[in-house]
Amino acid sequence: MSEQPQLFSANLAKDAVYTTGLRSFMEYRDLGIDAATHGQFRAHVIRIKKGSGAHELHTTGLHQHKCDFQMFYVLNGWIKFVYEAHGEHTFQKGDCILQPPGIVHNELDCSDDVEVLEIYSPAVHETVVVGRMPEAAAAR
Repeated sequence: MSEQPQLFSANLAKDAVYTTGLRSFMEYRDLGIDAATHGQFRAHVIRIKKGSGAHELHTTGLHQHKCDFQMFYVLNGWIKFVYEAHGEHTFQKGDCILQPPGIVHNELDCSDDVEVLEIYSPAVHETVVVGRMPEAAAAR
């Protein structure tokens, strides 16, 4: 537990600002959790950037996040992933997913109207490109 107390934070929909982030075809709405938790957590809404190009470009490539916690909740649309040791999954509006720390994954496809709420810890962590899916998952 952090020695610094968490701060009150309210991020209002009427003031929402979306900016470019990790993926060029996506845009991110920071929800202010990073500052309020002194870097322990980050929460943001992610959606496909309007006019981002061909739908087939909406893939992230194999990667993993060097974090302690990562979950996302699908607010709208659908999104398809492949996971190390778990294969392919398509998630719909209302689905909640916990991605264990360091799991190798790739976003394969998504609807143009996809929106997800993502929460992870720590707020700043490394994302590592992975050359290939580990063998156990590749066999599925």
